[in-house]
Amino acid sequence: MSTKLYGWGRTAPSFSTVVEPDSDAQVVNEFATGSPLIPRGLGRSYGDAAQLSGGVVMSNLALRSMSPIDHDGVVTLGAGVSIDELLRVAIPQGWFVPVTPGTRQVTMGGAVAADVHGKNHHVDGSFANHVRSMNLVTPSGPHEVSPNADPELFWATVGAMGLTGMITSVTLQLMPIETDHVLVDTERFNTLEGVMASMRERDDAYQYSVAWVDCMSRGAHMGRAILTRATHARAHEVQEPTLDAPRASKVVVPFDAPSGLLNPLSVRAFNEVWFRSSPKFQEGEAQSLSAFFHPLDGVRDWNRLYGKKGFVQYQFCVPDDQPDAVVSCVERLSSSGVASFLAVLKRFGPSNPGLLSFPMPGWTLALDLPVGPSALPSVLDDLDELVLKAGGRIYFAKDARLAPQNARRMYPRIDEFLAIKERVDPRHQLTSDLARRLQLVGK
Repeated sequence: MSTKLYGWGRTAPSFSTVVEPDSDAQVVNEFATGSPLIPRGLGRSYGDAAQLSGGVVMSNLALRSMSPIDHDGVVTLGAGVSIDELLRVAIPQGWFVPVTPGTRQVTMGGAVAADVHGKNHHVDGSFANHVRSMNLVTPSGPHEVSPNADPELFWATVGAMGLTGMITSVTLQLMPIETDHVLVDTERFNTLEGVMASMRERDDAYQYSVAWVDCMSRGAHMGRAILTRATHARAHEVQEPTLDAPRASKVVVPFDAPSGLLNPLSVRAFNEVWFRSSPKFQEGEAQSLSAFFHPLDGVRDWNRLYGKKGFVQYQFCVPDDQPDAVVSCVERLSSSGVASFLAVLKRFGPSNPGLLSFPMPGWTLALDLPVGPSALPSVLDDLDELVLKAGGRIYFAKDARLAPQNARRMYPRIDEFLAIKERVDPRHQLTSDLARRLQLVGK
């Protein structure tokens, strides 16, 4: 039966046959059919990376195994286990994921395929940096890969959005924690240049750093921001140290919001309240892990707030020596009148060897942009050119509209990736709507 699938942004649905293998052998059998296939986890990629029009989508959600966490914090997990499920087991034992994106609703397979990053990339890198090994089933058969065992295939898989095969299990190194809290310093800045200067000068003193940026403000206060930086709280640093698992969300968005609810007027008003309600300066506030890392997980199906038309998340990074490119992108957006409900600025540290991994040393800005304004396509095209001029790129896990020629300019190692993909997928079975659009299928 054909199933309608779309990404978290809900902008480009397509119909696929969905299968749910529960073992490596069943994945091998699916490849044996010769059908075009792509893996899928919980569907939190924003665009069309985990869907395949007219083909077969292999869900990883039946791959549910979880080993005990050993005394060094190493755990082996089925690819369908989510970060949320892992944390419910790991936190009470004094362990945390070394890297987490802004949601816990990401599977282990998806975390590797997107090489997710978090608020600590400048210190700890991205998710794949902490993967000891993984099982990968390709059209040419199963492989156990790691940074030491077939590293070429390992690093081709990292960030490749499922285009080298289906990850069936991941062995991950966790990090020790003493409490389920972080200690947060908050600072408010009236300009984008001010917050960027502070991040450049002082981020290395913190494990986590992220800035909310107001992309609706103009003039002298363009890009005003709220910067939050944190470290894990030690047991002696909080009054009643606990190691409680995260709680399930109780708030649900039950229906699609009316189109146009998030318009320039409403977003500008929200930004004003959010900025003014934040402290100008505060040190050492104890916040729960859930509140600091995953605030949006407290509202289930929050993407429905953008209405039936959905939204585009546009995330780019530029090199460390190109901060003006970030300023130019915010200037273009703020002058356009296109509303960005959420804008998040972070610093990236060194890249890993992933051929299609997104992070590079420098700056990354993520924008949530409701679909609807007539100016949106031209604004995004202009942002593409600003990013390209600065030597930057956009994130495939968020993308829904990039042109193939720009993908090649942003990711100069695509041909290296395709050569490795050819080795394990000579019939070019592994593809997706994103791969077809960006011409990442094969030579």
